[in-house]
Amino acid sequence: MTMQEPEHTPTLKASDLSEEIQTKIFELAQQSIVTCKIEKDIATFLKKELDQIYGPTWHVIVGRSFGSYVTHEQGYFIYFYIGDLAFLIFKSG
Repeated sequence: MTMQEPEHTPTLKASDLSEEIQTKIFELAQQSIVTCKIEKDIATFLKKELDQIYGPTWHVIVGRSFGSYVTHEQGYFIYFYIGDLAFLIFKSG
């Protein structure tokens, strides 16, 4: 993606990821919202990519309204928005 559209700019809420992984997740999330039409497909795309790049077991929740309480591996958690779409991504297992 050569140019970031303002509505596709991530807004970070919480993270304990390395900067390298965080940057990659932002890139993948931006790609997913352009190529996928529904939240389930966005989550599926992200999980498959993360499992392939960084190994299993990633969990990806994407939506406009949800609550959560999760346990994750230290150093593998991020919560952010792109527009009004929330992304909760973490590794556990």
